[in-house]
Amino acid sequence: MSLVELVARADARGLAASGLACLDRCLPLLDGGDDVLRPLWAALAADTADTSGPDWAEELARVRAEVAGLGGPGGTDGDDEAVLLVRGMLSGAPDDRSVPALRAWADACSAAALRVHRLLDPAADPAWPAPLVAGELRRQTAVLELLAAHGPAGVRPALEASTEGRRVLRAVVSRRARGHDARL
Repeated sequence: MSLVELVARADARGLAASGLACLDRCLPLLDGGDDVLRPLWAALAADTADTSGPDWAEELARVRAEVAGLGGPGGTDGDDEAVLLVRGMLSGAPDDRSVPALRAWADACSAAALRVHRLLDPAADPAWPAPLVAGELRRQTAVLELLAAHGPAGVRPALEASTEGRRVLRAVVSRRARGHDARL
């Protein structure tokens, strides 16, 4: 199934995990720690029928407050397009976990994460699929497939897939910052 079909068929938890995973993988651009989004992942993993419970909104508010003080790595300024895209992913997260709101957020996060990876891929060539973008597309698909197949039990493997992608992007961001420092 294509990514578009997976998003169209996803339930609220799958959509929330999809958007959250995209944000999680791009968080190195804000110089955020690995556990910043952990409370939101925990809210998703809670096996409850009430998907609009206060845990998500409360944790989202805390995460937003924590991330608001983060800057980009190596003093990246706020005009950097990739950093702005990541901030937009977090600010666009819906407080309520209704399917329509989450679907719009998951779609926006997917596009933003793919754009971030395209901006950061040093091998980007319009004639060939960029390796970072292809990897991000695979991870987005994997997250939705895991949640569709395993429900709440798919949250942990989705987080693991996201963690791997975050490590990849952290390495790219680190190389980018070193290259920027070398030019100064």
